[in-house]
Amino acid sequence: MIPFRLYEFFLAGVGVALIAYLLLKRKPKTPEDHERERRAWIDQHGRITDGTVIDVQEIRSDGRKPATMLIFQYDVAGVSYEASQDVTYLRQWINLQSCRLGLPTSVRYDPQNPGNSIVVSERWMGLRQ
Repeated sequence: MIPFRLYEFFLAGVGVALIAYLLLKRKPKTPEDHERERRAWIDQHGRITDGTVIDVQEIRSDGRKPATMLIFQYDVAGVSYEASQDVTYLRQWINLQSCRLGLPTSVRYDPQNPGNSIVVSERWMGLRQ
């Protein structure tokens, strides 16, 4: 009689744990969430160097909203980097009409991975007007 009671408690506990897991599990992060976290991390931990805006392009992909890419170049420790940043969701902070070829800018980069860089974030602006 006692072993049957233990099985009932065990199954009830597993059921409660399963229901709690299903209710509390997190939704998967979108690419926009990952990009926002990357910008925040570089904004907080990154170093700053001088760079130059090369171009601003609008890229259309299969059926999705067009992405606005800010293309820039910079040097770190004698190595030249060329990178781009999706500024589609940061348009309220920058004037894309003033971004022209050769515009000097400040670039914030990850010291552990200098290829990981940004020119603008929610709290920081590297573009010079």
